[in-house]
Amino acid sequence: MRNRFDRLFTPLLAGANWRDRLIATAGALIGVGLTALTCGLFAGTPEVSLLVAPMGASAVLLYAVPASPLAQPWPVFGGNTVSAIVGIAAAQLIGHSALAAGIAVSVAILLMSVLRCLHPPGGACALLAVLGGPAVLSQGYGFALMPVALNAGAMVVFAYAFHRVSGHSYPHRAMKAAPTLEAVRLLRDDIDAALAELGETFDVSREDLEALLASAERHADVRRGRK
Repeated sequence: MRNRFDRLFTPLLAGANWRDRLIATAGALIGVGLTALTCGLFAGTPEVSLLVAPMGASAVLLYAVPASPLAQPWPVFGGNTVSAIVGIAAAQLIGHSALAAGIAVSVAILLMSVLRCLHPPGGACALLAVLGGPAVLSQGYGFALMPVALNAGAMVVFAYAFHRVSGHSYPHRAMKAAPTLEAVRLLRDDIDAALAELGETFDVSREDLEALLASAERHADVRRGRK
């Protein structure tokens, strides 16, 4: 029973530990707070009035999983902004309806994928533009710039500054693992073939996966006693 209870609180993400959890907590506190203050000062309004809810989801990615391809600067900025534009277009062309909501999110996913800026909170930005009603619609496509693009840009800047101190790589760059002793090792083509065979999309870049496997092989060499 205890083992089952302990598993409930085991980190879902590989490599996560209490240090990373506390870093994510502190990062979100600083990043979201400074974003709200900065945007408020920029527009001369109360600090929270220009903060859009999807930025909370962006903060989870930026500070809890900064190595994720979904948390890199272009996905954060481009994904949120492009999706907001799609949502505004859907609301203007179709109206504030269930059909508009569905089309906004689905088209946003397509465009984010094509533009290499897939970012889950972008779906929320597209939905927000549809559900925001006349207050959002009256701003037209300007809503995508103010507050969405402003929020996203500020979030990226503060995440960059924060991770200079946190010790995490951001924007993330995959580390090169030390070479293993055997001449025949996994190649990138082998990794691509395995990914194609599994038929799944994983929240890790091919380069990070390659480095992880190479490092695991090196540790296996040590465990087997190969000097």
